[in-house]
Amino acid sequence: MAIRILVPMDDSPNAFRTIDFIASTFKPDCDITLFSVLPDTAALCEMNSPELTPYFVSQQANFCQLEIKKRELVTEALNRAKNALRDAGFDPFRIQIKINPKKEGVARDIVKEAAKGYQVIVMGRRGLSGVQQFLMGSVSQKVLNSVRDISVVIAN
Repeated sequence: MAIRILVPMDDSPNAFRTIDFIASTFKPDCDITLFSVLPDTAALCEMNSPELTPYFVSQQANFCQLEIKKRELVTEALNRAKNALRDAGFDPFRIQIKINPKKEGVARDIVKEAAKGYQVIVMGRRGLSGVQQFLMGSVSQKVLNSVRDISVVIAN
């Protein structure tokens, strides 16, 4: 039975270091899911309420365009990651791309996905300053502290 690996990622250079780590560490017979959690802003884009500030209403279309662009960038990044793994000898039919809207929080959504039968989570760590990490923590730290019975590899 192949190892099922969950790879939470975004479009950052740090995420691609994680892909390099997987390519150099794991056997190419793994089942890999490249997973991204995006803010669910569709409701904001369709919102039409008298309570909205005039500034938000005037900028609403621009905001929604940014969210569309973010989805495009993440989709492009996940496809590049899949191609990089394919080029490293991994079977492209065993690499899945999943983009989910944020429901409970990025870390909690990753943990929820991981509970669907993955043996390993491989993710990068974000370079937060000491103060930022103390105040809010990082997604990788939250996943590491929340997941049960699944190995977590934090790649640099």
